[in-house]
Amino acid sequence: MSPNGSDRSSRRPVRRKLLQALAAGAVLATATGCTSKDFPRLGMPTPVTEEAPRILSLWQGSWAAALVVGVLVWGLIIWSVIFHRRSRSKVEVPPQTRYNMPIEALYTVVPIIIVSVLFYFTARDENKLLTNPAKPQHVINVVGFQWSWAFNYMENVDGNAATPAKPLRENKDLDAIPDRFLKKAPADAEGVYDVGVPGDRNPQTGNPGPTLWLPKGETVQFILTSRDVVHSFWVVPFLMKQDVLPGHTNSFTVTPNKEGTFLGKCAELCGQDHSRMLFNVKVVSPERYKAHLEELAKKGQTGYQPAGIAQTPHAKNAETKNQ
Repeated sequence: MSPNGSDRSSRRPVRRKLLQALAAGAVLATATGCTSKDFPRLGMPTPVTEEAPRILSLWQGSWAAALVVGVLVWGLIIWSVIFHRRSRSKVEVPPQTRYNMPIEALYTVVPIIIVSVLFYFTARDENKLLTNPAKPQHVINVVGFQWSWAFNYMENVDGNAATPAKPLRENKDLDAIPDRFLKKAPADAEGVYDVGVPGDRNPQTGNPGPTLWLPKGETVQFILTSRDVVHSFWVVPFLMKQDVLPGHTNSFTVTPNKEGTFLGKCAELCGQDHSRMLFNVKVVSPERYKAHLEELAKKGQTGYQPAGIAQTPHAKNAETKNQ
């Protein structure tokens, strides 16, 4: 057999394997269950708050940048493989390039530009998402503990300005929360609460965990505190999560814009029953939200659950950023 014929026969298994790999990739891409509407989100769930599209846009932009870099790198690799293969050039070892300053400068400058652009957009969006309004319409203290959640609704449920008789900052159950957060809540908020256990179930969906109620179309500031270890408050279609830390208060604000019941979970390994530390978020109309708070009050769930581990006086009010 001629040498050329031998070369062709040796290449056939490689081509066959390449076709098989491409076919397998096509099957994987089409078998994920994604529809044409899901694909632009690149794996993210449908946003249900006014803030979530900003996160989705950052996610999509990062993927676009990664794809551009990937296409460039793959193109250079394929070009090198095709045009500098030994069978074409008949050269055992091609000429080696050393100390090419323009290329080395390019290799340094381009990654710095890419990282700087990604850093800029990330810092811009993070600053926007974590800056809370001066006066949100609702303030809810989310308390994480092993292994469930408590929700303190800081609301004037009864509509009576005379209750409570003392301000929030004097309530011992809320002593762990700095004053700059408490002043966001109504001064006459007597409050109601709901507290869960891992065995709780949402009566409508059957999903495990307690249910946090939110009003559609109104701003809600979450004050996140922990009683024991580090937890993480994650409502999946909010497209963001934040740590719930003992001895430190975190906070962020959302405006739900879609009614429904959504899944939430602890996203930080927090102990033996971490996998059961689930909850639900039920977004309803403002009228139904108010009625739910009145139902909690009628059950006797007035006041607040202990918020968490108290901070030292120096650290408690040290930060001055608008939160």
